[in-house]
This record gives sequence, structure tokens and C-alpha cells, in this order.
Amino acid sequence: MHYKMFKKLIKILLLSLLVAVSVDIQAQQEPQFTQNMFNYMFVNPGYAGMRDGICASGIVRQQWVGLNNDMEGNSIAPETFVMSVDAPIDILHGGVGLSIQRDKLAYSSNVGVKLGYSYHATLGMGDLGIGAQFGFVNKTIDFGRFNPTDSSDPVIEGRTGEEQDMMFDLAFGLFYDVPDQYYLGLSSTRLMQNSGANTRFNLKRHYFLVGGYHYQITPVYELTPSFMVKYDGAVAQFDIGGIVEYEKKYWGGVNYRVQDAVSVMIGLYLKDLKFGYAYDITTSRLSGAGSGGSHELMLSYCFKIEVEKNNNSYRNIRFL
Repeated sequence: MHYKMFKKLIKILLLSLLVAVSVDIQAQQEPQFTQNMFNYMFVNPGYAGMRDGICASGIVRQQWVGLNNDMEGNSIAPETFVMSVDAPIDILHGGVGLSIQRDKLAYSSNVGVKLGYSYHATLGMGDLGIGAQFGFVNKTIDFGRFNPTDSSDPVIEGRTGEEQDMMFDLAFGLFYDVPDQYYLGLSSTRLMQNSGANTRFNLKRHYFLVGGYHYQITPVYELTPSFMVKYDGAVAQFDIGGIVEYEKKYWGGVNYRVQDAVSVMIGLYLKDLKFGYAYDITTSRLSGAGSGGSHELMLSYCFKIEVEKNNNSYRNIRFL
């Protein structure tokens, strides 16, 4: 069973790779992360509550450190923070999740909140999560800090200050997990593709395909290769990598983002806490623009709520 599913995953990987390398990699609206395997809740509402407990995780990313600053010395490199919390809710036959995001790029920033629900059903050997998500994105652009080469550009003409818009968003996702074997997820965010009247910014629909396979190399070493494909209808981005865990205490791994970066990841477990760090080595043309790579920190905590059951019984002499 393991071998057949592994072959299917390899076929998906190869197909996704062909799609990715056939298109130029460009900037997309959704923030990118290297430690995607710890961040599925953010891109797939079907993942909510799929773990046995209440889980909270946060990732802080400083991208393209050292990239040339503007004329005033201000950093124009992306800075991203995301925090997600999810939990199974038995009475709802599924789980709920909450994500908070702050993404800054040059003179623009996004602050977003997503709240979702996932219905869980047993399917074959695993569990299927079918999720929907509602949220909003607050977009801010400081037009006064731009230095345009053409002042008649209709996008910035007559704009000299900060503008912002509140745009609503919907997402949908499917996540299938066979514990300790493999998982697959398919989702789409920014389904409404709303536009902002003040910033003239248009939300663009994104699609995500993720997958991974757990392979027990020895009793103490486990290999988990994984992939993520992100597509916005025009360009695709492809990540492929994997981590090796030792006795569920430490891990290390690598990741390759096509035409963008090669990454190294390390991490450790401290009881219910997970700490992770990733460093991206820029391989695109940005490396010649002063990019010293990207840094990413991850912290995750999961705990189970155990309710003690009182098995003692008492007899009432009036009701034998």
C-alpha cells in the first residue's frame, strides 16, 4: 500500500514540476514560507482540527535580507508574520481554525484574519477534511513614498498619501490524511477576487496543492518528503523538499523553490513545543541585487484536552 501511494505522489510531483518550470516565477499576493509543512492551516481550511489537540503555530519571516534600501534608507524587503490556531470540535463533527497575518513589502502592507470550519469524515484508511473559510484583508499603500519615473501613471497620479481598503475573502479546501503514511491537500484562497477602490488593488485567486509521505528509515529515523505548488492563474511556484527526524526530538532538512532559493531547515521538539529555523540561499537574479538570503523562525505548540471519566457507580435502594 505504501509503495503504490508513493508512486502516485511521485507522479503528482513530476506533473507539478513540469507545470512550474514552464512558467516564470514571479511575485504572488499570498506570502511564501519555507517551512510549509508546519503551515498548512494558513492555506487550507480543510486542515483545521485534523490533529489530536489544540494547536497554535507562528512563523516570522525576513525575506531577502540586505536587499538594496530606498533613497531614505528604508528597507523594501518583505517581512511576514502569521499565526494560526486550530482545534477539533467533536460536537461539530470537525474542527475550527483561526489565522492572523501581517505581510509587509516595500511601501505596502496586508493585515488579514481568517476564520474557518472543517467537516471531518472517514474515507478509506484516512480522514478527509472539507473546509471553508471567511476572512478579510486590510490593504495599505503609502503612495507618498513612491518615486515614479512617469508621474502621469494613472495608478499613482494625484496620490500623495496613504490609502487603505478593507476587502473580504473566502477560501475552500480539502485535506486527506492517512496517519503516519501520507497526506494530500487541495485548496483555493481569495475566491471572491475583490478590489479596493482606494488602493486600486485587486485580490487574485490562488490555488494550492500540497502532499507528503512518511517513511520510517530505521526505528529512530523518519524521512518525510513533501511538496507545495502555488498557482494564481498566471504563474506557478513550486517547492519540493523533506525533513529527517531523529527519535521525534530533532530534525533537519532541505527545500528547493524552483528558480528562487535553496533552503536549509533545522528544528527540535521540547515536549509539546516545536522550534524550527530555515535559511534560504537566493538563487534568482535578486542575489545580484544585494539579497543576503532569507531567515524564518517557527514555533508550534499542541496540547490535548483530556476529560477524566468517573467510572464509579452507585445504587439507589429505591431503584434496584
